[in-house]
Amino acid sequence: MNTLSAENSLVLIIDIQEKLVAALNKDIVVSNAVKVASAAKLLGIPVLLTEQYPKGLGNTVSDLMNVLPQGSDVVEKTYFNVLLEDGMSEKIKSYGKKQIVIFGIETHICVYQTASALVEAGYDVYVVKDACASRNKYEFKQGIDAMAANGVKISCVEIALFDWLKGAKNPKFKEVQALIK
Repeated sequence: MNTLSAENSLVLIIDIQEKLVAALNKDIVVSNAVKVASAAKLLGIPVLLTEQYPKGLGNTVSDLMNVLPQGSDVVEKTYFNVLLEDGMSEKIKSYGKKQIVIFGIETHICVYQTASALVEAGYDVYVVKDACASRNKYEFKQGIDAMAANGVKISCVEIALFDWLKGAKNPKFKEVQALIK
């Protein structure tokens, strides 16, 4: 299937942490991450979060933490590819979802390596391009291009949200639509 389904999606947010965000155009990345996480909460889509070495890079930014669905897991990591962390493949598998919606920092490192590994593991992977960032625009573009070449579907905030809704008759339509107005 080439469109997202709320029932079959898991949101995987990569390293949107204090010190990483400070080096970027944080308003756009954090704002778009908050939109997707808020929509996931409204639609009952599970969210899994990673933090790369939080002792040095800080924790996930508070704007994002404040909108996560209750029970969202936060996993500390040191590998760039999340699947290399002990138990992560099993944790992702335990959600029983085929579609992984992924975004975060940095596009060309952790997001790229994780998304590519998820495709290799058999998942349908959708990267939310406008909720990703790298310190360098060239590196960002290369990361997106490399993911696309590896079979990752390139998406954006509005495509993901409206794919999940399917139509205006969805009971959460007005609440989700309000996130992007």
